[in-house]
Amino acid sequence: MTNNHNNGNGIEHPILKKLPFEIRQEITRMAEERIFPAGTTIFEQGDPGDSFFMIKSGKVRIFRETKDLMMTELTHLGPGESFGEMALLTGAPRAATVEAVKDTHLTVLSKAQFDSILQRYPEVSLSLIIQMASWLIENDQMLELEKTRQYQPAKVSILDYFLIIGLSILCAVIFNHSNPNGIDLFSKVVLNHNLAEIPINAAITDFKLGNTLFVDARPSNFYDEQHIPGAVNLPISLFDIIYMMSLSDTDKSRKIIVYGRTVSGKYDVEAANKLYLRGHKNVFILKGGMSSWKKEGGASSID
Repeated sequence: MTNNHNNGNGIEHPILKKLPFEIRQEITRMAEERIFPAGTTIFEQGDPGDSFFMIKSGKVRIFRETKDLMMTELTHLGPGESFGEMALLTGAPRAATVEAVKDTHLTVLSKAQFDSILQRYPEVSLSLIIQMASWLIENDQMLELEKTRQYQPAKVSILDYFLIIGLSILCAVIFNHSNPNGIDLFSKVVLNHNLAEIPINAAITDFKLGNTLFVDARPSNFYDEQHIPGAVNLPISLFDIIYMMSLSDTDKSRKIIVYGRTVSGKYDVEAANKLYLRGHKNVFILKGGMSSWKKEGGASSID
């Protein structure tokens, strides 16, 4: 294995493209370049989690072993992919072993270097943590999918599938009918009775005046596609940490307009309720959501 400091030409890795320029420059200055020959173990399961790896070229395989030495092959990764994100977030021991399948060129960032970047650029710590969380979620889903592929469950026909769903719904209906407390078949998200919707025209007026805080409660991928200019992204899955880091000092009397309803969830209602519980009493839901905003506000009102 060979070690070299970055040559200063910059790191053009796909996972860094959303980070601010100064952060990418800082990573370029701090990161090291390492080359692992084919067959080399990069780290073993249980090793200290002290660094994060980005693959420039080559290929690695990731696998786990039980106490009984039963090995589970998880996945293979190649150029443009990464591993070891958990180390930057928690420093937890490695959950798997990584081995170079062929000569592999890696860019390596240590946890100490990552912590140093956060100290030097506290204003961008939130965007870095959100980015790290998304890497972690994506890689966990990928590893779980690879693990699941090793097991072949019995095939279920379409008829069996609908039969199972039908029986489940029937059992739930019978239970609700016989139980006075009941259980909702579909979860209901209800807006706090102290909060209300705000008409789109009134919201646009507030936007032009510039005194109102707009909150986009949708998942980050929706926010990245398009959002109201200046809106703060406060996804429900990361509500507590983002609120603590960016909104906890906001004047509780300031007007807040929340939007973010999709086919799969009423994120605006959930976020508004959470804000109200944290003492923000001047909170409103944008009536009609993004679709109404785009219709009434025009393309210039969307980032």
